[in-house]
Amino acid sequence: MIENISVVIIVKNGAKTLKKTLNSLQEFSDIVVYENDSTDATLEIARNYINVNLQQGDFLGFGATKNKAATYAKNDWILSLDSDEVLSPEIIQNLQATQLKKDCVYTLLRHNYYQQKHIQHCWGNDVITRLYNKTQTQFSFKKVHEKIEDKGLKIKPLEGILKHYPYTTITDFIHKLDIYSSAFALDNVGKKSSSPLKAVLDGGFSFFKTYVLKRGFLDGYAGLVIAFSHMATNFYKYIKLYELNQSKR
Repeated sequence: MIENISVVIIVKNGAKTLKKTLNSLQEFSDIVVYENDSTDATLEIARNYINVNLQQGDFLGFGATKNKAATYAKNDWILSLDSDEVLSPEIIQNLQATQLKKDCVYTLLRHNYYQQKHIQHCWGNDVITRLYNKTQTQFSFKKVHEKIEDKGLKIKPLEGILKHYPYTTITDFIHKLDIYSSAFALDNVGKKSSSPLKAVLDGGFSFFKTYVLKRGFLDGYAGLVIAFSHMATNFYKYIKLYELNQSKR
C-alpha cells in the first residue's frame, strides 16, 4: 500500500471512465475525488471505494479547482490524475521504489486513446508533470491548460505508461470543446485580440496541422473526428473571445 502519496482527481460526470481509473489505484490509501455537480453515476461509483475521500464543491477553473482539491489530501505528495486516466502497474511499482525528493517534480509518459484505439498521430504520446509536493509548488491558476509550476525545481521522469481515455463518443468531443473554448475566452478576455477571420483561419489551420502535417489520416476514422474537433475548438475559442472583447467595450 502506498501511504505517502495522495491521488487527487477532479471530476464532473465521469461515470464512463471513473471506475477504470479508481480500479487502477487500489494500492493507494488516500484518493481525493473532488466532484462538481454530476448528474450521472459519478458519486455512486466513488462511494464504492474505501480508499476514496469524496469531496464536493464548485468548479473554479481547472487550475484553481485542482489546487482546492489538493487541500483535502492527507499527504504532501500529490499525484494529480484526471477521471479518464489509468495508471499502469509499472508506474505503481516505480512509485513504491522511488525515494521522492522535495526539490523535484515527476513526469509520466501518457498514451492517448479514442474509445479503445491508441492514437499515435493526431495526439501522439505526451510527457506530463503530475507528481509534486504541495509544500513546494501547485498548479497555475489558469482556467484551462493549467500546469504544475516547476520553476526552480528539478524535473524527473517516472517509468511506466499513463493511459488516457478522454473521449468515448462524438458527444464527448462536443461537450468538451464547449467547456475548453469558454475557459480559453474567459482567461484571455481583454488580454488577446480576436476576430471572426482569426477564428476561421485558426480553425482551418488546426485541421490542416492535425490531419495532414501530423498525419492524422493514418489514425483512420478517429483521426478525422479528432482533426475536426480541433478545428471546431479553435474556431469557437476565438469567436467566443471576440464576443467577450466586444461586450467589454
